[in-house]
Amino acid sequence: MNKSARMEQEDVLRVKLEVLRREHRDLDEAIDALHDRGSADMLTIKRLKKQKLVLKDRIVALEDRLLPDIIA
Repeated sequence: MNKSARMEQEDVLRVKLEVLRREHRDLDEAIDALHDRGSADMLTIKRLKKQKLVLKDRIVALEDRLLPDIIA
């Protein structure tokens, strides 16, 4: 893969990473809002938290692709 294609691929991954981070923050805010309402449906909150965990796993995977661990 040439350098230009590699750079473009990294740019795409960075955009995807930012989108996932934004979705993760949005879910966090939604969960907080449901808690603050007081009449929150626990099943809904549980589902949102599970979605948040899935997003976190995807974020970590993308971060690992962008910044792989290098053992010195």
